[in-house]
Amino acid sequence: MLVLENIWLALTSLIANKMRALLTMLGIIIGIGSVIAIMTVGDSITNSVTTSMQSMGANNITVGLQQKSTEDEVTESGMKFEGGPRGRSMTDEDYITDEMIEELQKTYADDIDAISLSESVGSATAEDGKLYANINITGVNDGYLSANELEFVAGRTLSEIDQEKAKKVALVSDKLVNNLFEGDAGAAIGETIEVTLNNKYLIYTIVGVYEYSVSSYGFSSESEEDVTTDVYIPLKTAQTQNHNNSGYSQFTIITSVDTDSTSFLEKVEKFFDQYYARNENYQISAYSMESMISSMTDMLSTISIAIAIIAGISLLVGGIGVMNIMLVSITERTREIGTRKALGATNGSIRFQFIMESVVICLLGGFIGIVLGIVLGSVAVSIMGYDASPSVAGIIFSVTFSILIGVFFGYYPANKAAKMNPIEALRYE
Repeated sequence: MLVLENIWLALTSLIANKMRALLTMLGIIIGIGSVIAIMTVGDSITNSVTTSMQSMGANNITVGLQQKSTEDEVTESGMKFEGGPRGRSMTDEDYITDEMIEELQKTYADDIDAISLSESVGSATAEDGKLYANINITGVNDGYLSANELEFVAGRTLSEIDQEKAKKVALVSDKLVNNLFEGDAGAAIGETIEVTLNNKYLIYTIVGVYEYSVSSYGFSSESEEDVTTDVYIPLKTAQTQNHNNSGYSQFTIITSVDTDSTSFLEKVEKFFDQYYARNENYQISAYSMESMISSMTDMLSTISIAIAIIAGISLLVGGIGVMNIMLVSITERTREIGTRKALGATNGSIRFQFIMESVVICLLGGFIGIVLGIVLGSVAVSIMGYDASPSVAGIIFSVTFSILIGVFFGYYPANKAAKMNPIEALRYE
């Protein structure tokens, strides 16, 4: 009952001095609102990026060649400097071969679902009279297509025969069909696209049309007609056109559902040590999307917290404002304090009354700031094109911090009121 009574007394005092109470809470409102808005934006971006990267395959492992660094150089003074990468271009002996990849699949058959391989042919423009479509031509294997899970609008995917015989067939996007075939995906099947790339005239027969989708964390300034989409051709076809018989500089492993990608990538690196331990210039480096997601999440969270702490400085200013107004309130209510003490109120009850009043001020300011912060954060996130995800942790932190500010900055004025001499207080004019 004593708590409810003190809360009611605090609200009565605030209602009696509305403008003063609002100005007192302003620092708290701005501080809490800023923290919530910043954390809402940070959490929304983090969730969106994480979801997008997970859709690309959180357990996938990318394996690639990396130049070795030169040995540490030691100066006369004894200082060490790590050398940079060796400046030699790749030779046929440096590339990852099909034999290495096949051996990897045999060794870790239970951990690997598929191997994704690709070969870039280049960017070009497919033209048909005045009609055109911007494209990236990429050779891919079955593992690449299964990893990317294309949604087909018409036709079929690349077959095993297409891959083995290096047929000049292609999978195109519905955007390309809109530009060159008036949006009729069915009519596009069996038709050809013609491109000129690096002074070579290339013709591909369309066997499938997939639905184009924009990455949720990607941005493009291209118009609808000028957007660049991928044209997928058989991997062997791309290698033939590029005159590439050496191998690959990188590939992606699609791991099994139960495989721990973090520990498995270490096994992959050790596996390739048998091939690259004696290579003086290149070594194998592996990383997983899961580790990238973790690193990115930690980085975004750290940035959000750092900015929120800076914004939270205004909370200290607001707390000082609360202390100031409580001192003024105690001065104005000296006779009231004296009367209560004369009627038997203890120092503890007087102290608790004014601490509760300080807490109520901070909590009201905190709740208003939370609402304001969520609104501002949601608007900012919406403008940036992300889905709003209000920070639950930020809200809990703000409520807790509001109570602590109320207790911390309200204690000194409350303690001063509790120590008043009732006789002197009753004589105060």
